Amino acid sequence: MSTATPTRAPQHDAPAGEQPGGGRVGGGLFDPRQLLTSLPDAVRKLDPRVMVKSPVMFVVLVGSVVTTVLACADPTDWFGWAITAWLWLTTVFANLAEAVAEGRGKAQADTLRKAKTDSVARRLGEDGTGEERIPGSRLRIGDMVVCEAGDTIPGDGDVVQGVASVDESAITGESAPVIRESGGDRSAVTGGTKVLSDRITIRITTRPGETFIDRMINLVEGAARQKTPNEIALNILLASLTIVFLLAVVTLQPFAVYAGAEQSMIVLTALLVCLIPTTIGALLSAIGIAGMDRLVQRNVLAMSGRAVEAAGDVSTLLLDKTGTITFGNRQAAEFLPVPGTTEDELADAAQLSSLADETPEGRSVVVLAKERYGLRERHQGELAHAEWIAFTAQTRMSGVDVDGRKVRKGAAGSVIAWVRERGGQIGEAAGELADRIAQAGGTPLLVAVEDGRGARVLGVLHLKDVVKDGMRERFDELRRMGIKTVMITGDNPLTAKAIADEAGVDDFLAEATPEDKMALIKREQAGGKLVAMTGDGTNDAPALAQADVGVAMNTGTSAAKEAGNMVDLDSDPTKLIEIVEIGKQLLITRGALTTFSIANDVAKYFAIIPAMFAVVYPGLDTLNIMRLASPQSAILSAVVFNALIIVALVPLALKGVRYRPTSADRMLRRNLGLYGLGGLIAPFVGIKLIDLLLSLLPGIG
Repeated sequence: MSTATPTRAPQHDAPAGEQPGGGRVGGGLFDPRQLLTSLPDAVRKLDPRVMVKSPVMFVVLVGSVVTTVLACADPTDWFGWAITAWLWLTTVFANLAEAVAEGRGKAQADTLRKAKTDSVARRLGEDGTGEERIPGSRLRIGDMVVCEAGDTIPGDGDVVQGVASVDESAITGESAPVIRESGGDRSAVTGGTKVLSDRITIRITTRPGETFIDRMINLVEGAARQKTPNEIALNILLASLTIVFLLAVVTLQPFAVYAGAEQSMIVLTALLVCLIPTTIGALLSAIGIAGMDRLVQRNVLAMSGRAVEAAGDVSTLLLDKTGTITFGNRQAAEFLPVPGTTEDELADAAQLSSLADETPEGRSVVVLAKERYGLRERHQGELAHAEWIAFTAQTRMSGVDVDGRKVRKGAAGSVIAWVRERGGQIGEAAGELADRIAQAGGTPLLVAVEDGRGARVLGVLHLKDVVKDGMRERFDELRRMGIKTVMITGDNPLTAKAIADEAGVDDFLAEATPEDKMALIKREQAGGKLVAMTGDGTNDAPALAQADVGVAMNTGTSAAKEAGNMVDLDSDPTKLIEIVEIGKQLLITRGALTTFSIANDVAKYFAIIPAMFAVVYPGLDTLNIMRLASPQSAILSAVVFNALIIVALVPLALKGVRYRPTSADRMLRRNLGLYGLGGLIAPFVGIKLIDLLLSLLPGIG
């Protein structure tokens, strides 16, 4: 698995609400101003064709219409009008929750639309020569187009020739340009981005209207969001409860007539609306949209809500070693001299031989020699008379000839052969040191010199993959969440084990091929586990498609992005851990608010049932534990509370319940204690307070 090094800093620590492309859409925090801006959308959603998608709220809408007709029949009935008004507010508030959640993506969508310009494409002829200028909307899959500095890329595709610097701020919000080149894992380009330098030839891979930006616009607006399996299952449960309560209320009237306490249709409708789970029915869609929005805030585009949910249930996490667990470039860790050589002498020779080495490994040798041994950092310009020996795949060495001295640094076999060619002797110490480093999972490089004392090995330079800070703690956190971590690497098993032990992962797959990754994912899935992984190359595409959560890097190929069900615009592989946490937060939020909603209904029994029948059955007055002022006040207080609690919970639905890594049983106990008990207590307090206010009004107390 090859992971391209990110070309810009990750943005997941950006302030809440700051969206890619510079749009501000409210973030994960609740902004009261969104209520006003989203109110027109909430009213438009009163269309029965829209409301019928939520059975619970559709029943509330029908109840609102029924009470409106009944109130119109008796214009002097203030109680009927009050119930009618609050039922309509309940319906609007439910739509408002969804409208606010959807509105949070509008600023992002508007920013993306600005990037969708009607660009002109320079299409090449079938023979690869000659240019034809056509509108970008006429491009088809397989067309070859040319883009130079200043051109806007007309459509999604892969670079097939050349290398260029590209401004992708339109989709990532990051102003730093990125490099796109042919033949690697950074070949994918996105329509609407701008070429800043050089010239590239692009093969178009998508049709107009189906580009990456088009899909982003649909997804962030919620237009393409479909209900997930868990949402569908919960909707079925809520619909079933609604039917049960509907039957209960319908059959209640005959008993009331028999008891001589016939109830009005307005009272029965109020009872039905208060008993069905309106709270979670109103917030369910908003919770799902907000979960996807939290990913967008972290520059992750989820292609479906199903992927976000699956992330919350992931039990196996496949992580690439390079760029995810380690920094991706080997760094010098220590200098180990052979007997007869001092560390300072070895460090000086290693630094000297690395001055012309512009690789990350070479620069790390210079820095280590300077920081640990106090050697002044020298520059090539100071050694104008030196002859620099560049590294080649044939020699596997680099170095410098200066002041009558020849210094070489490279692979053990190559350096040993170089010393022997010059009549030098190789002691056992150098080989032992090299073997010890290799067994520890590092890479040994020998440093040798030829001077007046002859050719000899000075010591061994230890290069190692540096594990990122905090990775062990993050893996411990995942373990507490019940998630198994597997490191994937192309390294040999010895090196892989050393890195796995240092990082603290549960398992590793060494010398991994695309077939090995697929086999591992299928093996885990066969055991009933959900698997998540990251990837950016074409060779990762099969595994990304097979994984339940496949996170493709935006710097990767089109094949990888098409195969995955999420795209990380920052190309930060470690973000997979955050994605899992967001998925769990979505599931916990839905479960917590469902618990709260169902527990809510218990208090409403104690408010409405005694008010309906206490006159006929005085014994029921003992159930009026809230000591509500009057039957009308009790029923109206319950209806008002039922509407207001939806608005009160909108911020929690959008922000999400805070997730803490813990076991499932502890999480269940916590949610039952907090949201179950809270759902029981809150209505008693809220309904009583509303009743006290209503009792001050004439004709109610």
